[in-house]
Amino acid sequence: MLSVYCKQLSCLISPESRITQSCCFYVFQLFLASMAFVYFSKAFGGAYMKSSITQIERRFDIPSSLIGFIDGSFEMGNLLVIAFVSYFGAKLHRPRLIGIGCVIMAAGCYLTALPHFFQGPYKYETSVSHSTNKAAGSSMWIYVFLGNMLRGIGETPIMPLGVSYLDDFSREENTPFYLACIHTVGILGPMFGFMLGSFLAKIYVDVGSVDLDTITITHKDSRWVGAWWLGFIVTGTVILMSSIPFWFLPKSLPKQGKEESPSRSTELSTVAEQENFLPEENQEAEEKPVTFKELNSIFSLMVLTYLVVVNGFIGMITFKPKFMEQTFGQSASKAIFLIGILNLPAVALGIITGGFVLKRFKLGVIGAARVSITASIGSFCMLAIQVFIQCDNAEVAGLTVSYQGASHVSYNPQTLLSQCNMGCSCSIKHWDPVCAYNGMTYASPCLAGCQTSTGTGKEMVFHNCTCISEMTAPVSNMSAVLGQCPRKSDCDNKFKIYMALSVLGSFISACGGTPGYIVLLRSIQPDLKSLALGMQTLIVRTLGGIPPPIYFGALIDRTCLKWGTKQCGGRGACRLYDANAFRYRKTSPWLAVYQKHVHFSI
Repeated sequence: MLSVYCKQLSCLISPESRITQSCCFYVFQLFLASMAFVYFSKAFGGAYMKSSITQIERRFDIPSSLIGFIDGSFEMGNLLVIAFVSYFGAKLHRPRLIGIGCVIMAAGCYLTALPHFFQGPYKYETSVSHSTNKAAGSSMWIYVFLGNMLRGIGETPIMPLGVSYLDDFSREENTPFYLACIHTVGILGPMFGFMLGSFLAKIYVDVGSVDLDTITITHKDSRWVGAWWLGFIVTGTVILMSSIPFWFLPKSLPKQGKEESPSRSTELSTVAEQENFLPEENQEAEEKPVTFKELNSIFSLMVLTYLVVVNGFIGMITFKPKFMEQTFGQSASKAIFLIGILNLPAVALGIITGGFVLKRFKLGVIGAARVSITASIGSFCMLAIQVFIQCDNAEVAGLTVSYQGASHVSYNPQTLLSQCNMGCSCSIKHWDPVCAYNGMTYASPCLAGCQTSTGTGKEMVFHNCTCISEMTAPVSNMSAVLGQCPRKSDCDNKFKIYMALSVLGSFISACGGTPGYIVLLRSIQPDLKSLALGMQTLIVRTLGGIPPPIYFGALIDRTCLKWGTKQCGGRGACRLYDANAFRYRKTSPWLAVYQKHVHFSI
């Protein structure tokens, strides 16, 4: 065991011995590598959960407000044990507590995937293939809720105990760089998580157990459900593997650059910069340090700024794939892929850049605060510009435009009926969209007035659709194919501008992440470090982690134009949103809280 070996060397050989120093150096490097891996694995699992939100919502046929409640269960689980872990964790074996947490996280991932094996095959609502429609909705979303909560419980020890362990035994000037490296490796987790989510979103949920040739929808359809359950098995296994090294790490180590004193433990060693938290970087060393009251004020202000920015960020990132899908007409899998391949690498580059700037220019606490404030203002400007990037609503007859082509937005189901389909006895509850060759989408073949059909599965084509002839410009082809029509070409150009601003904003915001964290870390007294970090996590996740997905989801639900219908007649998941209202409801709250974050930072 590494811990026993190092302790034996420390007792038998003098602290100056190169053998002892070498042993503890390699143990510390193992801890750094283990922390980086566990940050990667927990972020991998968390990002995959975010990327699967849309798939879970469709599979259980639930509204966005409920899916936001499920998403917030991670923070709920975290809150159950954060105070206990943060207070008592520093007195116990911190690496082993982290290992236990990883095992619990893995169990939560496996529990989340469990409903797939208990439910029957997924039956989506349709008017053309299934003779009997089985409702997708099920109370088994409770397993997803409990699994996500269990994952939150297991994640609790990692941040407060891991960071305090690192800061206790590393050189003071190296801590920002170590943190930046760990967070940079950790940010690869969300990138891989979103890429896995994108890949599995294209694979049908019941792959291997159904004949895919009978499926009439594609991954671009709002009723499609990908193989969401498979990703939780993968992420759970990765998290379980990340727990292994922590079972072999020692409870404490000699602090880097200092001799180990036999009469005093380095468990809670003091940090020079924390004892000399100066208001100016170039102040003389003989000036007195700030009082405990001043330190507490700084800590409270940092927690407050974290709270308001997390409040907006969590709500935004939870529904970002759906936002890209509804506003710019992107498929769920493509939206998830772009977030993973563009936004997250920009965040990783921003985090390492912020840590490099601190180390390269040897910035103190005030310098770190200035970098953080500048980054906040810059990212706020990028977000403000994104509000004005928009595309027109998808043209759906009876919902966003009339059957004659006039624009309107309405949630009155009767607008789906027109003279062209009045004699067809169409159900206004079905959502089985077809795309006419005139570029108009109709809610179902019946509502398009289609008389005949040819082909099977995804290749089915509908002919003699009488509603198509009601358009102002007559068309010779009165046929329609399954699926919604693509957006206009100018929407693709607007989407590219949106993504460029989003990526740039992600980079600028991330540049202030490490400096802001250093300011927070240096505002805490050494013996209260684990407790203070735990309390910061408790406050931020209580008020910034749980409410946002719920109220953002409730606001988004109010923009729905066409709800899915369960077999029992209840309301299912939303199939079509008012894109402009969606944009305002989603972006404006984040812009408001981000403005508060900039204000508090200044």
